[in-house]
Amino acid sequence: MLDLIGRRGFLRIGSASLLGLSLANYFRMKAVAPAKAKSVIQLWMAGGPTQTDTFDPKPQAGEDFSGPLRAIPTNVTGVQIGTLLPLLAKQADKFTIIRSMTHGNNAHETAAYIMQTGTMPTAELVYPAVGAIVAMKKEYTGTLPPYITLTNPLGRFSEAGFLGNNYKTFAPGGDPNSANFRVQGLVPPRGMTEQRINERRSLLKSVDALASQADKQDAYRGMDEFQQKAYALILGDARKAFDLTQEKDEVRNKYGRNQFGQSCLLARRLVEAGVPFITVNDGGWDTHKDNFPIMRKKLPILDAAYAALLEDLSQRGLLDSTIVTWYGEFGRTPRVANEAPWFGGRHHWGQAMSAVVSGGGFKGGALVGSTDFRGENIRDRPVYPWDLTASIYKLLGIDPHGRLPHPQGCIAYVSPQASGLLTEIM
Repeated sequence: MLDLIGRRGFLRIGSASLLGLSLANYFRMKAVAPAKAKSVIQLWMAGGPTQTDTFDPKPQAGEDFSGPLRAIPTNVTGVQIGTLLPLLAKQADKFTIIRSMTHGNNAHETAAYIMQTGTMPTAELVYPAVGAIVAMKKEYTGTLPPYITLTNPLGRFSEAGFLGNNYKTFAPGGDPNSANFRVQGLVPPRGMTEQRINERRSLLKSVDALASQADKQDAYRGMDEFQQKAYALILGDARKAFDLTQEKDEVRNKYGRNQFGQSCLLARRLVEAGVPFITVNDGGWDTHKDNFPIMRKKLPILDAAYAALLEDLSQRGLLDSTIVTWYGEFGRTPRVANEAPWFGGRHHWGQAMSAVVSGGGFKGGALVGSTDFRGENIRDRPVYPWDLTASIYKLLGIDPHGRLPHPQGCIAYVSPQASGLLTEIM
């Protein structure tokens, strides 16, 4: 029988067909370096959020730029943010606004690559996202995957880059706000009881024992460990991190009963479980048309969830060790496109945008850089994506100038264009 099926057949039976434990690959990941910051929550506003309606309002520039929205004071003297962010205004002492982020690119795919990797695109290398590098470099012994995206992948590029699929993000899919939220690969299939899973686990051990007699290589023997960890996701305490029913209704309501709000709450739970890098992927920010009606819907959702996340992390003593970032691939045009067919839209604007950082060693209650009267250009202290990512690496205990392995033997560094850090807020 062994000759007929072959070693690969046994491996396929043992590691896939009985239960589909594809997550076992995640546990081959390496990690290094102790850290001041232990985790990162990246709030990714896919499509490019408008800076002038959020964290760099320009009410003095007139209706052609501010539209109908204005600015409100925060709990930090002299700092104003958009009028639709009143809850965040009360948390401004916990975050720093970078108003001078720039890279000059107005194409979604390229700009997303630049912001997610902290590098400019080249023909030679497809760089991994920050989350993938953290997954490889960060010391981590937990059971859950080290790089998780809630709840759908970013989609604009391959997050793992030249590091390969072992460092690709795990995206559970689904809506955490749904009563039927099920994490693909972590929650057993409907009707599959833990008793049946354990029975299949015993059968798996028997099959693997026979297969191991045919091959004594270290790589094969080590597979046992990865399988055990993958089973722990399904049977053990790790899956509880995804179980939002354990949270009080009061807490869930504070984050907001919507996909983004519950994803932010889930991100906090994953930080508590020790996951090093979590991205909350929120789309719908590409507001070429009807920017202001869309903002009136999206900003209250953002406001509630983001403010609740910062307050929750702070109250639980987790903010000091958790970096929280907010940005998208670029900003939006300061001048409103009132003409048809846009009817009050904002277009792509990579010249000047806002990013927000907090926790994990970043100071709160500060401003970095500024834009001109209308918000069209950087006035002082330009900040480039690689400055921000290098600062994040540094706070995580990862050397921005350290080497990365490359399958073709190319010389690759963690942050190849890093030339400075945000030392004024670190």
